[in-house]
Amino acid sequence: MARFFPVSTAALLVLTASLADAAEPHRADIVVYGGTSAGVAAALQASRMGKSVALIEPTDHLGGLTTNGLGATDSGRKETIGGISRDFYRRVQDHYRDRSAWNLQDPAEAADKGGRPLFSPEARTMWVFEPKVAQAIMDGLARESRAEIVYRERLDRGKGVRLEEGRIVSITMESGLRFEAAMFIDATYEGDLLAAAGVSFHVGREANSVYGETLNGVQKKQMKGHLFTRPVDPYVVPGDPSSGLVARVSPEPPGEDGSGDRRLQAFNFRMCMSDDPRNRVPFPKPEGYDEADYELLFRNFEAGDLRLPWSPSRMPNHKTDTNNYGAFSTDNIGMNHDYAEASHEDRARIVREHETYQKGLMWTLANHPRVPGAIREAMEPWGLAADEFVGNGNWPRQIYVREARRMVSDYVVTELDCRRVRVAEDPVGLGSYNMDSHNVQRYVDEHGKVQNEGDVQVSPGGPYAVSYRSIVPKRGEAANLLVPVCVSSSHIAFGSIRMEPVFMILGQSAATAAVMAMERGVAVQDLPYAELRKRLLEDGQVLDLPPDAAPRELLTAASLPGIVVDDAEARAEGEWVVSTSATRFVGNGYRHDAFGTSVVPETKRLVFPVKLPESGNYEVRIAFPAHGNRATRARIRIQTASGEVETSVNQREKKGDENGFVSLGVHAFTKGVSEVSVSNEEADGYVVADAIQFLPAKP
Repeated sequence: MARFFPVSTAALLVLTASLADAAEPHRADIVVYGGTSAGVAAALQASRMGKSVALIEPTDHLGGLTTNGLGATDSGRKETIGGISRDFYRRVQDHYRDRSAWNLQDPAEAADKGGRPLFSPEARTMWVFEPKVAQAIMDGLARESRAEIVYRERLDRGKGVRLEEGRIVSITMESGLRFEAAMFIDATYEGDLLAAAGVSFHVGREANSVYGETLNGVQKKQMKGHLFTRPVDPYVVPGDPSSGLVARVSPEPPGEDGSGDRRLQAFNFRMCMSDDPRNRVPFPKPEGYDEADYELLFRNFEAGDLRLPWSPSRMPNHKTDTNNYGAFSTDNIGMNHDYAEASHEDRARIVREHETYQKGLMWTLANHPRVPGAIREAMEPWGLAADEFVGNGNWPRQIYVREARRMVSDYVVTELDCRRVRVAEDPVGLGSYNMDSHNVQRYVDEHGKVQNEGDVQVSPGGPYAVSYRSIVPKRGEAANLLVPVCVSSSHIAFGSIRMEPVFMILGQSAATAAVMAMERGVAVQDLPYAELRKRLLEDGQVLDLPPDAAPRELLTAASLPGIVVDDAEARAEGEWVVSTSATRFVGNGYRHDAFGTSVVPETKRLVFPVKLPESGNYEVRIAFPAHGNRATRARIRIQTASGEVETSVNQREKKGDENGFVSLGVHAFTKGVSEVSVSNEEADGYVVADAIQFLPAKP
């Protein structure tokens, strides 16, 4: 019979099953496939509930991104994180309370880019950490689970799942090793088990029309960050399309805004870097390096964009969690689109290409003569952390799979859930992070220049509920499978859910449901939610929305009468900041003028273009969320048939209709394009604008 071992913080044990071993299945109450943070949390919870667990990890390490460089926890509202997930971050704090943990830095001096301390002795949890610390804690949690841990075993995705009467009976690895259990949990980033079991899933971005969303699909107009801010030519011979495109620009058209596709948001590695000479190794020049891969980088610098193209978040002991930043950075845009359903071998090829690209990028920034001297000088203090990922060239072992398959069940979490327009009645956890998509493609725009597409960063405006039905398959599909990572959600909703603390939360909830369904002899789809909720709360999970997270109504320009122009369509003169703090607004938010932040007062305008189908009289209205910190006289100018009309509104007074619209009077207009501008001239508070509405009116 095959041997299984608890995880060790020493050398990892690689189990290779012999032919004789493969003939006899291993049996456990619950099998967890995927040793991500969700998988470890699931194994621990199932064990605490008295069940035997087998945890199968295709690689040689546990913890997924939590232990592989993502030390700057994307958490959203911390009070929404409970149970095993919160316990992990409590253990991080406990580790750093020991002075010996700070071998390279005084904890009192450790601060983030904004000057906030990384460590507070009074805090009960800590949300930043070194990868090796996270690995030790995650391995400790796995040991506590008493699970039998199997490394380097990959599911036979072609014929490795045996089903009988809609239930998974066993799963078989490529080696022939077979596992039988009453319940199965797919905790992989890729959703391999759910797919092999015939469960419905989706890859890529849905069109906005599929679920009534605004942030899904192709997003060229919504883009705000990580763009080419200077014109950069994409052709091998600048200005000559016949010469072909330089590396890493797609020849395909990007698609219409809001349309769906099967493209994935970009992956990268979350490097752990150091600027401490005692613990720093130079960025290596990778085998297979080709400077042609970085032609866009060189041209972007030459066009005048001198932003340092990576973003370091400070970790203890002079280390970083390094992420993507800017137009051409660590995100390997467009090179992962086949990853989700690729074979194991093709995935490995894609990962190797990403590693070569990112290592080559860092070497280029530090050494290439076409990189401006100021950038190379900024790179001089930096290298890879010598004491991290030892044995793997100080490079993370896990690529950041931001998205692969997503299950499609009887409840699909969408933007409506994130915004609390819809609130699930059966939550098994809360999310609260931004609806976050990294860039998806790099293309040639209508001006013949290169541009990125797909970056979306929109706050949901507070916590939201994640439905139990989103972590179980459709009724009639795999009655004993739970999916806490590749949850049933749209692309843009998954961009918020896909945070490691939430994965741990959902892993614990999935295991709780698996045990309860097993004990009651029911399908996971039939487990009474009231009973599940009671146990989740007993185990410290947070399920209820806080008082300030009230349900909302999603308003769109198309849902309102007349001609409505949202602030997203307006032209900004000066800095106008997007906000979602109000409970009711049109589209994805509203904008304000950042009142009081400029040392020298600056006149700003937000200009709304309105295309009128015919001449006539229209009532003009403006929508804004009133508040006591607003301007008492926000100036508004309207282009009418007889010239410009100036008026103003008191934005502290709540005189608008239920959607926040206040009348600016009836005016005559000629057919064609007119403009309404909102200004902060002589304002005594924030000037805010959400939308402009034109309603046909009698003279």
